[in-house]
Amino acid sequence: MHKTTGNSLLGMLLALTTAILWGILPIALKILLDIMTANTITASRFFAAALLVGLWLLATGKLPKLALLKSTKVLWLMLIAILGLLSNYIMYLTGLNFLTAETGQVVIQLAPFLMMLGGVIIFKERLLLWQKVGALLLVTGLLLFFNERLLVLVLQAGNETLGVLLIIAAAVTWAAYALAQKQLLVHYSSQQIMYLLYVAGSLAFLPVADYSPFAGMSALHWALLIFCCLNTVVAYGAFAEALHHWEASKVSAVLAVTPLFTILFAYLVSSWFPAYLTAQPLNLLSWLGACLVVAGSALTALAPQFAQYREARRVRKLQRDVF
Repeated sequence: MHKTTGNSLLGMLLALTTAILWGILPIALKILLDIMTANTITASRFFAAALLVGLWLLATGKLPKLALLKSTKVLWLMLIAILGLLSNYIMYLTGLNFLTAETGQVVIQLAPFLMMLGGVIIFKERLLLWQKVGALLLVTGLLLFFNERLLVLVLQAGNETLGVLLIIAAAVTWAAYALAQKQLLVHYSSQQIMYLLYVAGSLAFLPVADYSPFAGMSALHWALLIFCCLNTVVAYGAFAEALHHWEASKVSAVLAVTPLFTILFAYLVSSWFPAYLTAQPLNLLSWLGACLVVAGSALTALAPQFAQYREARRVRKLQRDVF
């Protein structure tokens, strides 16, 4: 079993780096969608990530062995991971076409909850009390976040409803990818898995991308596209390294604040560059809902640590009583 280095400060800083990068990402994607198709952006991100990670694995002599895919079980898991991640990328980006960056980031917080639920159903993992409380806070937060538009979303299906449904579908497919990757880690490292997924994504989306916008892109759009391409590699790299130094539950709890970073950066960008982005106006209940979503995600992630702490205290108490 992997043990962390115990460098909590470095682990926290790396997790925070990932949260900030993922918080900015939907804003950059939203601006790029004004001039590029979802297929083109996705193809660019996958190709750049495949190239960078591939060069790294080649230099370190750790390219994945394709012979392992001859195993039916490994092949099926890889196909589920590929279809899950590719579907997540394209559906999340397509959903952003109809939503604000803030809304997209809040709704996608369903993904880790659905992954946890999948672990309970598929791997028979136990759902702890505080995870149930976290799930309740998450759902309550989502309802409060949409308080002004909830009836419209339900009764008058329109573009925003379609966008929310696409983001929910993206969360479902991300959970499928994450559960498949969890099993694939027995056969490949996380970097090797991601490399194979990036290559598959490049092969799937490069043929259907529209390259005509590249000729007329401004310096800002080029900078945003490069940022989105590097974001995938750097953010996931920082995430993996954070797990090396810090407990997974604590890393996940830090990542739960990502929607708040998105809301903050959306307000900053709309203030400085109003021609490119308009921040979503949020009332008090929407702010409360966003905070509950963050709290629910964090509580769900930290629940196992709470359980371990309580069990450790119980054991120490028994030991004191005996001796």
